[in-house]
Amino acid sequence: MKNEHVLSGLIAKRADIAGQIERLQLEIRQLIVALDHVDASIRLFDPDVDLEDVKSRLPPRHMAFKGEVSRILLNTLRKATAPMPVSELAMVVLTERGLSLDDKPFLVVLKRRVDACLRNLRKKGLVKMTRPIGSLGHWEIVG
Repeated sequence: MKNEHVLSGLIAKRADIAGQIERLQLEIRQLIVALDHVDASIRLFDPDVDLEDVKSRLPPRHMAFKGEVSRILLNTLRKATAPMPVSELAMVVLTERGLSLDDKPFLVVLKRRVDACLRNLRKKGLVKMTRPIGSLGHWEIVG
């Protein structure tokens, strides 16, 4: 076949997207169960409450869930074969969180946030900087 490499790449991409959909569907099911539990708890204290009046709150557009960036960084560094620079790690976080690669001003902010997160992980003894480059550097998992 003439375009085997193209076809295999597209099949791999399809598998990635299908896997993301399955993961998100599982997460949605878990969130629905958690919401049902909270609703039941609310009804224990006020059986007549109308929960349809409760508006959902969305986090700010770029806000990560608690521990999300740390998990992404630790998973990435565990899989890495060599120390990684903050700029690469920021791109991984951007991609994993499904944010736009075109948002250059946010990428600058994200690099600072990734660097701060890595410094916190270093204080906990989970990562270390191997090659300091100015205030940034290359990072790897400890152990």
